[in-house]
Amino acid sequence: MIYKAIVFLPLIGFLIAGLFGRSIGAKASEYVTTGLMIVVAVLSWIVFFDVALLTHEAGEVIKVPVLRWIQSGGIDVEWAFRIDTLTAVMFVVVNTVSCLVHLYSIGYMHHDPHRPRFFAYLSLFTFAMLMLVTSDNLLQMFFGWEGVGLASYLLIGFWFKKPSASAAAMKAFIVNRVGDFGFILGISGLFVLFGSINFETIFATAGSYLPADGAAATETVINLFGMQLDKAHAVTAVCLLLFMGSMGKSAQFLLHTWLPDAMEGPTPVSALIHAATMVTAGVFLVARMSPIFELSPTALTFVTLIGAITAFFAATVGLVQNDIKRVIAYSTCSQLGYMFVALGVGAYGAAVFHLFTHAFFKALLFLCAGSVIHAVDGEQDMRYMGGLRKHIPITFWTMTVGTLALTGVGIPGTMIGFAGFFSKDVIIESSFASHSPLAGFAFTLLVVAALFTSFYSWRLAFMTFFGKPRASADVMHHVHESPMVMLIPLFVLTVGAIFAGVVFEGYFFGPEYAEFWKGALFTLPSNEILEEFHHVPLWVKWSPFIAMLLGFVTAWYFYIKSPQTPKRLAETHRGLYQFLLNKWYFDELYDFLFVRSAKALGRFLWKKGDVAVIDAYGPNGIAARVVDVTNRVVRLQSGYLYHYAFAMLIGIAALVTWMMLGSAL
Repeated sequence: MIYKAIVFLPLIGFLIAGLFGRSIGAKASEYVTTGLMIVVAVLSWIVFFDVALLTHEAGEVIKVPVLRWIQSGGIDVEWAFRIDTLTAVMFVVVNTVSCLVHLYSIGYMHHDPHRPRFFAYLSLFTFAMLMLVTSDNLLQMFFGWEGVGLASYLLIGFWFKKPSASAAAMKAFIVNRVGDFGFILGISGLFVLFGSINFETIFATAGSYLPADGAAATETVINLFGMQLDKAHAVTAVCLLLFMGSMGKSAQFLLHTWLPDAMEGPTPVSALIHAATMVTAGVFLVARMSPIFELSPTALTFVTLIGAITAFFAATVGLVQNDIKRVIAYSTCSQLGYMFVALGVGAYGAAVFHLFTHAFFKALLFLCAGSVIHAVDGEQDMRYMGGLRKHIPITFWTMTVGTLALTGVGIPGTMIGFAGFFSKDVIIESSFASHSPLAGFAFTLLVVAALFTSFYSWRLAFMTFFGKPRASADVMHHVHESPMVMLIPLFVLTVGAIFAGVVFEGYFFGPEYAEFWKGALFTLPSNEILEEFHHVPLWVKWSPFIAMLLGFVTAWYFYIKSPQTPKRLAETHRGLYQFLLNKWYFDELYDFLFVRSAKALGRFLWKKGDVAVIDAYGPNGIAARVVDVTNRVVRLQSGYLYHYAFAMLIGIAALVTWMMLGSAL
């Protein structure tokens, strides 16, 4: 019963606020949805401690049937909840952040007249994500997957009268459809390979696709999408298609362009999307499908490649952004790259550990950014802030904690550090220790990304809270701390940003790994990354710390000691600065390759097809000819008697002529 309550209470909140919001009013909608989410969050922590830490044994999966869903041909799909440690972790991540976002939104959105709709969308988003993480089969997962996409479209475009918000919502929806197309093909491929889309069946028979003695399995040829593939290559193809879906949802390199534009939605939406829900769906998918990905070293290598490039790329772009929310957005993109590197090198526990800690400090950073924006009357450009720490001290200190967690401040070799220190460093060390062909490449990019992360994070802090105020005197006069309803979520998330790493490291990727995960994450016996990362050289362990320190010192020099230096560097290296400021010109490239070409094709088909062919010869053309004939016939109705007499005379003459010619012949 507790599992059903966790999943369906947000749905009930959505229905109440969505259907009856106008009747019961904005306040009641806020209190109902937020109250239900508080209950769900508490239940989620109870399930987490019960399933992951207390009673259940290795390999035990709790299956909660809901109803018989689809029976067609070889497909027999039951709607059921799959509850294991991975699900329990996602319960905590999704529902804790969603609960706090609901509470925070009561204060942040207090001026908006459409609050019932907003809170309904938040609850719908949470329900869709819970459907995804509790799925017992791939069709059920796809249902939640698309539900998250729909809810994100509604939330990003919540202020639909704002053209940029509508465009951002469409962009998120369309770009994700590209990845979803690969996901659909991956599901189809798994059905071809295993004859089922149920996780239990797929995982139970996945071992038959394991190559014997490391050699390619060629004894069986499989027809997959018209291609004749052996077992090993068929599994690789399916894994790559599944990962294509993950690339879209988790905004990985090439399919990342929607994520920064999602900042057009209200700030609480940014926190929910970037910290706990939509962007973590791709990481969850690969972790859930670890029994399949472990069979394909090629697919894992590709995951490592994309993750490392994403971590580096997003970090470079974050160096020069001026919008406070966009800096944090590119940070999310970069941190997701870290998670996929961990997945690619087989350190699945490390990936989910970083997902877990990242949820706390990233939600904290976004909600603190919202508190800053709230204080400065809606301004988001950091160039017009400065000197705010004395005016909003609580926001300043909580955001500082989030920055310390994101940059991974801690002392290597000890248990002293913030949350990001434990989870991010273990990924960097695992990338070095792995046997992946890209181990050195991934390690190098992740360390450089750590340096850049430290720089742009402290740049944000220094530009926002230090120095002289750059806002107008009128704005500074009205700067004020956020109300308590917005500060309470910051306090809770601050605790998580400080302690989530040190408390849970041993469970997620440490001595209690096996007892904690209980088989929810699968690794082959040959995958010894859990042991090997402990034996990396000392300089590897200290590399992230040194990178973090260099980034901090550089940011301090640029924005505190010598504030003229950044402008001088930007003018000296204008090409590089513009390249980074314009996000490597991906938006312009995609606009040229896809948007403009699609519009040109549409115009061509409209002019040559619709106008020249369909309008001329199709239904529209026939209708037009009928109108032309009718207009000419109408002219015969003149109303003059002699015209009608003349017409009768002509008719009689024609009839007589026809009869005479007919008899003659």
